[in-house]
Amino acid sequence: MTVQKMNVLVYAGNGSTTESVRHCLYTLRRLLSPTYAVIPIIGDVLIKEPWTASCALLVFPGGADLGYCRTLNGQGNRRISLYVNRGGSYLGFCAGGYYGTSRCEFEVNDPKMAVVGDRELSFYPGTCRGLAFPGFVYASEAGARAAELKIHKAALPNAKATIQDTFKSYYNGGGVFVDAKKLESRGVETLASYTEDLNVDSGEGAAAIVYRKVGDGQVVLTGPHPEFAPANLTKQPELPSYTEIIDAISRTDACRMEFMRLVLRKLGLKVNEEEHAVPPLSRLHLSAHKAADVSDLVASWGEILTVVNGKEYIKGENDCFSLENESAMWAVQGLKAAVETVGSALPEVSTKEEGSKTNESDPQAQAILDMVQYTDNTAADQILDYGKIIKKLIPHEKGFPATRETPYFHHDSYFANLKHYHSTLRNEDGSFGRYLMYGEVVTSTNTLLEKNPGLLRQLPTGLTLTATRQVAGRGRGSNVWISPLGALMFSTVFHHPLHLTQMAPIIFLQYLAGLATYRGIKSYAPGYSAIPVKLKWPNDIYAQLPGRSDHNSVVKIGGILVNSSYSGTSFDLVCGIGVNLANELPTTSLNQLAAAANLKPFTYEKLLASILAQFEALYADFCRVGFSRDMEAEYYEAWLHTNQIVTLETHEGLRAKIKGITRDWGLLLAEEMGWQDRGTGRIVQLQSDSNSFDFFKGLIRTKM
Repeated sequence: MTVQKMNVLVYAGNGSTTESVRHCLYTLRRLLSPTYAVIPIIGDVLIKEPWTASCALLVFPGGADLGYCRTLNGQGNRRISLYVNRGGSYLGFCAGGYYGTSRCEFEVNDPKMAVVGDRELSFYPGTCRGLAFPGFVYASEAGARAAELKIHKAALPNAKATIQDTFKSYYNGGGVFVDAKKLESRGVETLASYTEDLNVDSGEGAAAIVYRKVGDGQVVLTGPHPEFAPANLTKQPELPSYTEIIDAISRTDACRMEFMRLVLRKLGLKVNEEEHAVPPLSRLHLSAHKAADVSDLVASWGEILTVVNGKEYIKGENDCFSLENESAMWAVQGLKAAVETVGSALPEVSTKEEGSKTNESDPQAQAILDMVQYTDNTAADQILDYGKIIKKLIPHEKGFPATRETPYFHHDSYFANLKHYHSTLRNEDGSFGRYLMYGEVVTSTNTLLEKNPGLLRQLPTGLTLTATRQVAGRGRGSNVWISPLGALMFSTVFHHPLHLTQMAPIIFLQYLAGLATYRGIKSYAPGYSAIPVKLKWPNDIYAQLPGRSDHNSVVKIGGILVNSSYSGTSFDLVCGIGVNLANELPTTSLNQLAAAANLKPFTYEKLLASILAQFEALYADFCRVGFSRDMEAEYYEAWLHTNQIVTLETHEGLRAKIKGITRDWGLLLAEEMGWQDRGTGRIVQLQSDSNSFDFFKGLIRTKM
């Protein structure tokens, strides 16, 4: 089966610069989300992970290409070359452009800055020579320029007649592709050229951006940075010329973005006609089936509150939360007392006058003020440091949030369904989902909980945070993406007692989460047991495509991420679950599966309630008897791997047959296969947190 290519991978490893990676992510996400997941990766992923099958585009940003060489020369570059030759696409900006050529010549006459040498990828069969324009200084805008680029419309067949002939692009240290005109016979096409006099000999042509077919794949390499949006370039009073550069780029920004669309279409991607803007963060709403429970929970937070200028904040290790009330004053007297106690120990800090100073002995208050200032002076259409944005939290102590406050999530429906499912499972006092925190747009439900352990320890087991959108959703390793509308995403808090870990190891939580999701879908309502969902070891949710019955016609529709920390008497865990409920892209959705079975669409509120009720039932049994034989049998019924033949790259390519998992520590069991795939009796045990499973290729390899 051909795996759908839905990932755009942006190299963020050795050699890349943080700013260049951010600009790549910003622009590519606006043009390609939600059809593609635009994800930053490191070099080890390219060298060791099975990334090629699902990668629609590999992007190398600006930076220093010697760092790329040190990390990827040899095995990494062989995998990149094979990927492109077999039909993949490569996009290299500036340093990524140098890196994709046969030879790099950078400042050859400057002994301190010279970088000269052959390059392994050799997608461009010639030299990239720089500096195209003089003045480059590392880690500085002193050599930046608004380079004028002429668009070669003949090489871009989808170019509209109304598009301008030229536009201004940010430039800082890039090269020119030497003799591009002469290399047309070898498949080179110039997409844009410099119009101004160059600092180096460019040979025939002044190619700034080139395209070439390589095997069955294709490549675009650039000298300038057309991916840099002027909205994310900061004017510097000490460098007036840089302000003029930003203004010049801004004047032709529409043309720049249209050119980027044409480049991405040239590489075979589906591109948004309108920019897919990253939405601003919304308020978080804390509610419970009984409003008094919210008051009690908030009252228990007194020791983690900080008061600055009369406002209450929870300053976590990663995020800062501003508490906002439905009414002007707290309704809980105990909380008032706690706030007054904390407030009396802190200086009152004024921010009315610009340049006002806070008490240096109060770093907590100063840190909060800095974050308030950052929040007030940034816009949603810029590259944001989400860790510095104040998150507003509203505890609803009088009732559920009104529909106008949370139009994408109906709290009445959620709590009514939660009560129904808990009652059906004979768990009248169910705690999972009893407290709900909801945000229309959040960074990541997992990050907001797991990365703020001081707050996490104050939250009860079963408290769940859910969102309609995530702008920094977390996956395995360093994967981060913007989630599209149509996904059910939530994270649930666990405080697993230390004394239970021998009988009920925390490694099983990911298996319980998978089973809870499986059960929650199947028991959603009568008839929904026909929904063809399965579990992939250790933490993915798959579905059979409608109208298909072969074994290979399964696609991923969800995933599970569990993070844990130890706090003395218990493990504090956050279990995140994401399921594609309603979005047709990039694979399929539960509602497409429901339609194929002539069933009504799932709703977010009801499915969340169903999964949480099942999760609590499973977890209660798990704490009582561990991963029982009944759970084991149910897990095998739900998973994809019964008797699957795999190759264990962790064991020098050993062929083995999957037999199951151990009920003591959740290890995957595989039996060595001998002649004619007969079992030898030798059993290999594999840890879920150390190994990854490429289901389609039958490969198990070390997880990075």
